[in-house]
Amino acid sequence: MVQMEDAAKDQFNLSNLSHTQMNYLETIHMLGNPNITELANILKLSKPTVKVAIDKFIEREFVYKVQSDEDQRSSHIHLTEKGKLINQMHDYAHKRIAELIGSKLNEKELQLLINLLTKVLSN
Repeated sequence: MVQMEDAAKDQFNLSNLSHTQMNYLETIHMLGNPNITELANILKLSKPTVKVAIDKFIEREFVYKVQSDEDQRSSHIHLTEKGKLINQMHDYAHKRIAELIGSKLNEKELQLLINLLTKVLSN
């Protein structure tokens, strides 16, 4: 799976992004413009750690902040077009991985895998 993600990163000239950084961008997209606290809680990281990462993303023009209308002390993190492209590339890599797995398994094996993953993720 890592090889497929790395191949997709190379294809989109993003080989300097770590898997952790890609996870940040994917989580920002999934949460729909979270603030630092929300992102830190989901990632199970400290707010200072997340703030440092977000500041680096801002420098690299992957995200930008918008001050909250409801709380002037808080800002929401938005993906830039560049950040959205990276997230789409990451989704593409995951789809390719799923296609590869699906092509190697028969229906019974695929259903067993789905059941096992469902069990693991439900706990």
